[in-house]
Amino acid sequence: MIKIKVLIITGQQAETLIRKNLKNYTKHEIYLKVIPMPIAAFITPKIIIYHLKQKNILNSLNNNNTTPIDNIDMIITPGLIRQDTTEIEKQLKIKAYKGPSNAADLKLTLDIIDKIELSTNTPADKLIRDQQYQEAIKTIKNYENPEHIKQLLEKKGNIQINTCPVGPDFPMRILGEIANAPQLTDKQLLNKVQYYLDSGADMIDIGMHAGENNPQQAHHMIKLIKDNYDTTVSIDTMNTQEIKEGLKAGADMVLSLDHGNYEKVINDIKDYDAKAVIIPTNYKTGYIPKTAEEKVQSLESLDKKCHNITTIADLLLDPINSPSLTESIQAYKTYREQNPYKTMFLGIGNVSELLDADSNGVNAVLTGIAMEININILFTPESSPKTRGSIKELKTASDMMFLSKIKNNIPKNLGIHLIQYKDQYAKDDVNIDTNDIPEIKAVADGKFIPDTRGSFKIIVSDGLIKAIHYKDYVKHCVITGTTARAIYEEILRRNMISRMEHSAYLGMELEKAEIALKLDKTYIQDFPIF
Repeated sequence: MIKIKVLIITGQQAETLIRKNLKNYTKHEIYLKVIPMPIAAFITPKIIIYHLKQKNILNSLNNNNTTPIDNIDMIITPGLIRQDTTEIEKQLKIKAYKGPSNAADLKLTLDIIDKIELSTNTPADKLIRDQQYQEAIKTIKNYENPEHIKQLLEKKGNIQINTCPVGPDFPMRILGEIANAPQLTDKQLLNKVQYYLDSGADMIDIGMHAGENNPQQAHHMIKLIKDNYDTTVSIDTMNTQEIKEGLKAGADMVLSLDHGNYEKVINDIKDYDAKAVIIPTNYKTGYIPKTAEEKVQSLESLDKKCHNITTIADLLLDPINSPSLTESIQAYKTYREQNPYKTMFLGIGNVSELLDADSNGVNAVLTGIAMEININILFTPESSPKTRGSIKELKTASDMMFLSKIKNNIPKNLGIHLIQYKDQYAKDDVNIDTNDIPEIKAVADGKFIPDTRGSFKIIVSDGLIKAIHYKDYVKHCVITGTTARAIYEEILRRNMISRMEHSAYLGMELEKAEIALKLDKTYIQDFPIF
């Protein structure tokens, strides 16, 4: 392999960090030019050109070699410089590209510079991760190609529920439950369906009220969705009258059949060519199996009784310690070993809704377990604030595990991820010595002086940050956006603020609002979001 001679441009503060990170780097020959400016982001192409023309001989970072600038193959600038690097190449006749935004990503960038074309205007880390993402999405989409789907559906174990292909050769499908659907107006129901589909749901589940009898409402809701959306819909009830009306309205799948209700609806399911999720209970007699062995035996027995319809096996995932998540996972594993081609269903919401933890990590781990067992459908509602966004999380997790499976690799560095609150990669920052300057202890005195140009009420709604401007306690206008910066710059452009402390306060609150928007958390002005 030919080593590339790479010149890295940086500022004074990042020099130590870069030397440390690339101390033993040998894949390419690295040269370092430190521009006499403290912050790398302040460097411009004009400054780089000036300093490189001033000193023609460069020292290698890896050894004691020196080389004239003309022998350099590639210049990598800091990723955060604002201008395009084209002018550097034009003046020095050397290819010049933007490096990563953070020095910690330099090694990753150098490792692949012979495999990827860097950009003159996009930081390398963003370019690399965008490319990883596009490759991941392309791989998944290849399995969703109509011709490919047609071929895969001929393989044992794959089925189609309405237009949705399901099975081991496809990503796990996400079934989003609209819990307590009878409580919703038609508009609210359709809005919920749209939200679920936008979040990545492959199928929509209509959750009826347990213990009630609302067959006409079941019919109405299923028909309403079918009239407005070309999507796969299931009716979620043990009530046989509601099941029958749901089927009449066009339900593609029934949740659920057990030993107590299957006889009353099995012929209807067959007549409508619907699919049915079966569970190992008999709620009519109060029978609920406890052990993995009991669950497997009961479900296999029910499946034999339902041999004339297409069934989907749900062993019932238990919440933690109620009675046992581990025992229920063992039931799924045992059932899969004994039924290798059976379509299987996992109710992830049974755990995530009953655990006080952020849902994204819970969903990721359970989806990984589901992939190893070869589960085909993942089921969840979004019934509480802590599980808001679960459908989108499960869709991402499903895609991650699908890529992991087909690449026969761990679900890491795939181009898509579920990291929201921590960092996927190390981000090193420069260490600035402050021992030689005075230290001032900050004190918040809470003083407030009204701004003569008005005040702002900040809210987050409809996917936007909204800064409502009041003059003399009367609403004047609302400024909307998705970032704090866009809103405060608009406020400054319109000269709607006159006091420094008001400006600082607004910046603080708008940034909180932006974080809340990104993380789908509740934002209330003047209150912490964490």
